[in-house]
Amino acid sequence: MTTSDLSAPGADPSAIAAEAAAVLAERTGAARHEVALVLGSGWQVTADLVGETVAEVPVTDLPGFVAAAALGHVGVVRSVRVDVPGRDEEVRALVFASRTHLYEGRGVRPVVHAVRTAAAAGARTLVLTNGCGGLDPDTPPGTPVLISDHINLTATSPLEGATFVDLTDLYSSRLRALAHEAAQAHGGLGEGVYVQFRGPHYETPAEVTMAGRLGGDLVGMSTALEAIAARHAGLEVLGLSLVTNLAAGVSPTPLDPQEVVDAGRAAGPRIGALLADVVRRVLAER
Repeated sequence: MTTSDLSAPGADPSAIAAEAAAVLAERTGAARHEVALVLGSGWQVTADLVGETVAEVPVTDLPGFVAAAALGHVGVVRSVRVDVPGRDEEVRALVFASRTHLYEGRGVRPVVHAVRTAAAAGARTLVLTNGCGGLDPDTPPGTPVLISDHINLTATSPLEGATFVDLTDLYSSRLRALAHEAAQAHGGLGEGVYVQFRGPHYETPAEVTMAGRLGGDLVGMSTALEAIAARHAGLEVLGLSLVTNLAAGVSPTPLDPQEVVDAGRAAGPRIGALLADVVRRVLAER
């Protein structure tokens, strides 16, 4: 038995993820979950729309996990039964209603622990969602955007040692095509490059300008490190951002954390229905 403390000397992140997956299998009654979702700010309602929640496990009951810290996040993992057209067998999705952020100061391993646990639980597809700041004033708060690529400005990586992973097509073009098909009934989807900063402070107007000049369209404090860990674990990744506010210098008003929560709550039913359709379409393709 390995220690569940990811920061302990000699701790093995993969072994701790396997322990967490074993607890999930026991507590949920599912030997395997085919797809995993990490729900960021504004996306929590998705868990109710994807399917029937069969089991719910507090993250603090799982090895390696810590309590949710971000405003609007809920520290539970749900096992959801998804009704997939054309498939008779039971299909389960693993839904993380919170994430650990790098700005919490716990190190990188806890940030990507849910991703590694999902892979150990049998998932082949990972859907990463977040609330973010938008750089385009024509993309108002409440708009969902597919992540086509990212720029990692955290100055760190979830990979350790001489671990070289190709990040070409990290945000799967195949999954993005399926998302665009599903989105036709929901008004369509744009795409953009997500720029992850370390946080927890919001970006300055100058930093937002820099992100735009580097090719970014969206700014936030999550997702990129998780996507890298997912690629390393062999998962196919789909990323979706909800623009919850215009970024500093783009918006004429000061940024407010409550604005993120309010924008997510207002957009929740619409983007939740969209993501639920995307998940069913992805599972139908298996």
